[in-house]
Amino acid sequence: MPDFADFDTRGYRMVDARTGYAEWLPTYEKTVAELMDIPLLEALTSVPWASLSSAADLGCGTGRTGAWLRRKGVAAIDGVDLTPQMLAAASETGVYRRLVEGDVGATGLEDGAYDLVTVCLVDEHLAELAPLYRESWRLAKAGGLLVLVGFHPHIIMASGMPTHFRSASGEEIAIDTHVHLLSEHATSALDAGWTLVEMRERLVDDYWIKAKPSWERFRSHPLSFAFVWRKA
Repeated sequence: MPDFADFDTRGYRMVDARTGYAEWLPTYEKTVAELMDIPLLEALTSVPWASLSSAADLGCGTGRTGAWLRRKGVAAIDGVDLTPQMLAAASETGVYRRLVEGDVGATGLEDGAYDLVTVCLVDEHLAELAPLYRESWRLAKAGGLLVLVGFHPHIIMASGMPTHFRSASGEEIAIDTHVHLLSEHATSALDAGWTLVEMRERLVDDYWIKAKPSWERFRSHPLSFAFVWRKA
């Protein structure tokens, strides 16, 4: 698979996800771009959100996805994240039944307990995808769905920009970023037993450029993607 170091144009100091998100937390909600994932979730036509009674939100962060799921009618949501500070913020939303500190590839949650597993803007921090897809399969009920939204590998390579934030001292700090081609997602999911139901891609458009004018040079490039997988 491609190595992000071959595309990196920023050269920021890079830290692991647990360290980075803990430090990013004070400004995270102000800087994270919901235009990257929420429009894709809204566009999915194969997911009957309101009829899904239980969900595992892997890499739940501050609870953005969990809050969206609750608004869509998902009744019981459990969240998993590596970063205690993010979990504390997620707890304050009041939307989670349970919050667990853990890895998305080894959550410790119950086998076959969930109608839905969600993973949003997480995969670029994983060195390997296979553990995530295997763990999601283990958590899902028969007929359950996996919805995964990610930062598109094309734009990571084209821009040479890692996931990053500005620290309290003003330093730009990168969080471990990996390039996973869509074919790697497909192979890892199929190997784990998933069946593809739906796929969508979001382009850099007027809405995105209004929020981030410097991205004009990437207009019409793929920005993010969503997969919906079903457990047979």
